[in-house]
Amino acid sequence: MTWPVILVVDHDPGSLRALRTDLTRRFGRAFTVKGASSSDAALTLVRELARSGEPVALLVVDERSADVLTRVHELYPRAKRVLLVDRDYSSDSPAVQAIAIGRVDYHLVRPWADDEMMYRAVSEFLSSWTSEQEPRFELFRVVAREGDDRLLRLRDVMARFRLPFLVYPAEEEAGRRLLREAGVDASRLPVVIRYDGRAFIDPTLPDLARAIGVSVTNEVEYCDVAIVGAGPAGLTAAVCAASEGLETVLLEKAVSGGQAGTSPMIRNYPGFPHGISGGYLMEQTCEQAWLMGAHIVFAQQAVGLEDRGDRKVIHLLDGSEVAARAVLIATGVDWRRLGVPALEDLVGHGVFYGTAVGESRAMRDQDVFIVGAGNSAAQAAMHLADHARTVTLVVRGDSLAKSASGYLVRAIRSTPGIVVRHRTEVVGGGGDGRLEHLTLADRAAGTVERVPAAALFIMIGGEPHTRWLPDDVVRDPQGYLVTGREIREGSSPCGPLGRDPLPLETSMPGVFAVGDVRKGSIKRVASAVGEGATAIRLVHEYLNG
Repeated sequence: MTWPVILVVDHDPGSLRALRTDLTRRFGRAFTVKGASSSDAALTLVRELARSGEPVALLVVDERSADVLTRVHELYPRAKRVLLVDRDYSSDSPAVQAIAIGRVDYHLVRPWADDEMMYRAVSEFLSSWTSEQEPRFELFRVVAREGDDRLLRLRDVMARFRLPFLVYPAEEEAGRRLLREAGVDASRLPVVIRYDGRAFIDPTLPDLARAIGVSVTNEVEYCDVAIVGAGPAGLTAAVCAASEGLETVLLEKAVSGGQAGTSPMIRNYPGFPHGISGGYLMEQTCEQAWLMGAHIVFAQQAVGLEDRGDRKVIHLLDGSEVAARAVLIATGVDWRRLGVPALEDLVGHGVFYGTAVGESRAMRDQDVFIVGAGNSAAQAAMHLADHARTVTLVVRGDSLAKSASGYLVRAIRSTPGIVVRHRTEVVGGGGDGRLEHLTLADRAAGTVERVPAAALFIMIGGEPHTRWLPDDVVRDPQGYLVTGREIREGSSPCGPLGRDPLPLETSMPGVFAVGDVRKGSIKRVASAVGEGATAIRLVHEYLNG
């Protein structure tokens, strides 16, 4: 068996020898560690590896060999690139510049205090590479016909929960064999087959949740605080509330993570200098809330809220209800629709709202387009650039920098394969059963152009999930929830609450709003986390009178 290669390039013979020895000692059972003492030797070795078809997982190079990174990336675009630097916290450090423009994925500082510090970092780098490969263990096997739009939902749920799975076309022998072994008729597809052989036929979202092993039925009739929405704000609130002894119920209409859970990489979240996958961050926060004692219910949609004085009652889609002393609304937003009928007909068939993290592998060597100019669109562009042949960002305005973080703008400018088209809109498109082409209107040039396209990802702002709330919960004209002092504007001196509202409190006493659903919120994951934690402190204040 050919092991993936860890390649170390270091001009210092002693450092190179020590690194190879240490890395082989820890990772030699699953990876082959090779070394080179110059850029030329490294390139020669990499070409030999490419000719023999050997995979390269990690490339660790010193500052003098930084030129190797770009050239090796052409042969191994999915190998993780690590810059080996001496300790230097100046703003013009090679690591700062290289990571800012996307030339490297990670950095490793020498000297390290002990081997375990280095091993921990390298394990993280290798884990990131491994997670992008085809899974060795298939927790789920999905048998479906090619082009079935229900695959999008299945892939999205599996990707959000980081579950290893593979899709088997029903038209091929491997797919037919799986169906025979499961005893399922091929007329009822798609079929999800779990590792233990249990088959789920054309599963709904609750079916998938049960297959994964999470709860879809609320068994708590009364609690201290009910949280609606399991994005970063809601999950953080659940962690804080449960850890502080409040009986906590967390309700989510789909699966945890919200829009943050679809982000392939969040680089400005504190504590993760190389960034962190939004899905992984949300998964760990959800696990933490569960371990703290929160009751988490997935695939359970809230459809109504009723104020009964000292308790608030949330009505659920399945007809059940949960009563709480306080309620926290963290339902977030949905992506705003593009409004092009021809493309709406192709949603799930090459047209996607949001990142569609489960579709990344299918974008390899394709030409893809993204509509949007915020951080979500920019992060999606960087992620898809590792898979697609070309990525085109379609931006209505004249500058990406007005709405996206500076680090993302710099990375996009320096990433080959990403094109930004300013003052341009998608006005049409089509294809035979799935997306094949788009029509772009260049407002600056006054031209209309038809371009080939394999996929379109739409991220153009949100519409808040607030229609399920009663009319006496004050919203702004766009539907976002009004909180705090703004509730008093245009009302009696004490406002509709009859008292000064608490920060983050809505016009219904004891009902709070956090995250993207709240008017004036800062659309960043760290801000949503802060609001979720702050809201629980305010819930305590409300409950204590």
